[in-house]
Amino acid sequence: MAFRTLTGLIASLLLSLSVSADEIQINPSHPERYTVVKGDTLWDISGKFLAHPWQWPELWNLNTQIKNPHLIYPGDTLYFSIVNGKPQLSISRNDQQTLVNSDTPCVLREEDYKQGRKNFALSPDGKVLPCIREVNLEQAIRLIPTEAIASYLSSPKVVDQDELANAAYVVDFAGEHLIAGTGDRVYVRSITDSQNLSYTIYRPGSTYVSPENGEILGYEAQYIADISLQKPGDPATLVITKAASEIRTGDRIMATTEQDLALHYFPRPPEHSVEGSIISVLGGVSQIGQYNVVVIDKGTSDGILTGHELDIYQRGAVVRDPYSAVRNDQVTLPDELAGTLMVFRPFERVSYALVMKATQALHVLDKVKTP
Repeated sequence: MAFRTLTGLIASLLLSLSVSADEIQINPSHPERYTVVKGDTLWDISGKFLAHPWQWPELWNLNTQIKNPHLIYPGDTLYFSIVNGKPQLSISRNDQQTLVNSDTPCVLREEDYKQGRKNFALSPDGKVLPCIREVNLEQAIRLIPTEAIASYLSSPKVVDQDELANAAYVVDFAGEHLIAGTGDRVYVRSITDSQNLSYTIYRPGSTYVSPENGEILGYEAQYIADISLQKPGDPATLVITKAASEIRTGDRIMATTEQDLALHYFPRPPEHSVEGSIISVLGGVSQIGQYNVVVIDKGTSDGILTGHELDIYQRGAVVRDPYSAVRNDQVTLPDELAGTLMVFRPFERVSYALVMKATQALHVLDKVKTP
């Protein structure tokens, strides 16, 4: 799906960026030209030319030929050059070839309707002939791979201890079931208000703990099912409308709320210094790489916002120094820059982030810092 942008948001982003065009850092191994292929993202392409892909708005803004970088298509070729000391990009479009002669009156383009075209192919007796309607099949590249984060935009979520402990819960199932699934009815303690009809079933998941002091930062609420209120009471009767797994007694129930989820992401570094750690990886994977979703121990209370980009540093190993005069002496090696991530869903004290780049293996407890 073509990545759509809102003009006002782009304008505000360009105004808010503190890095000027003169400070753009070019990737020393940048290509002289690059042809876009299917699956590319704007982030990937920017990283080929820039040391910091989040500077892409400044680079595109210097080039009048590329009016909207979100309307770049597979097959387009980008050319890089330095003009008067400033980086320049130019583009060569890959115009799609039609299978018929476009000059004939029997090819209809989308813009023909907007321009009020009147001449159409006619048969000898004056009837309009069937024609080919020409449309662009290629889809513009996106800024980030949105499919990598789609399942984490609404569920699971992070809650505090009181929110989880005080939530309503499943006490039994209708029809003498041991477990329940889509279409089954369940009984839930203490939903006496019929104001909300839509609820979500969660199950306690991971506990997020600060690696610095052991403080609990939040609790993962794993999504189990969507459920609809049929009859309030204590217990209330609800019916399961959609289930990701079987429902058990003791599962927690929370009202489904409309959340302000970002649909457009503008990566940029935080305006202040941030230092934290990766404390978990989502998706059931053990090795962290590009486009994996991780949890960091910083959230909105630390000034973290959607779109904030942080560098990832592989934590330096502790090794024994066999040549030291000190017996059993150990040395902590320096932290090594190993990738970047972008926050896409911040909570109060932790955040979900997408690994945008990984130059080496990443691990839980690796550090994250403002670029």
